[in-house]
Amino acid sequence: MDTTISENQKNVASLMHLSTFSKFFFPFGNFIAPLLLWTFNKEHQFVEEHGREAINFQLSIFIYSLIIGLICLPFVLIFATDFVSLIDAIDHTVGNVSLHDAKNLSGYVVIIFIAAILLFGLFVFEFYAVISATIAASKGNAYKYPFSISFIKTTPQPQVIE
Repeated sequence: MDTTISENQKNVASLMHLSTFSKFFFPFGNFIAPLLLWTFNKEHQFVEEHGREAINFQLSIFIYSLIIGLICLPFVLIFATDFVSLIDAIDHTVGNVSLHDAKNLSGYVVIIFIAAILLFGLFVFEFYAVISATIAASKGNAYKYPFSISFIKTTPQPQVIE
């Protein structure tokens, strides 16, 4: 097996990491684009390793997003039982705002704020990690995403006995 890494392999590996941002343009682009690049370039070990890392990291980010949603879900359900009073509070605050009306809305505001902070932190973390992986790939270095779950395991390479 050839151990030198060509410029084409570096570019494909870099593009694989950057292609995860395609999720901002079409649904599931963060899975589809790198998966296509990875599938068509698996014969090169360098590209194969970066492709596996990119897909594993995107699956991990998806799981972390689901966990944040599941953590917030019970609180949303608790506050949703008071939905009628929320609508009533909004109707009454059109002309005048009282302290009592603000208390009714505070639970919703807190939950939305916490979820937004967690999701924004996850977004910043993902952005930093993908850019770091892209830079490492463009330099011909291996990269291991932090907090990435290994859904797709490394396939053992057959040993050649001489």
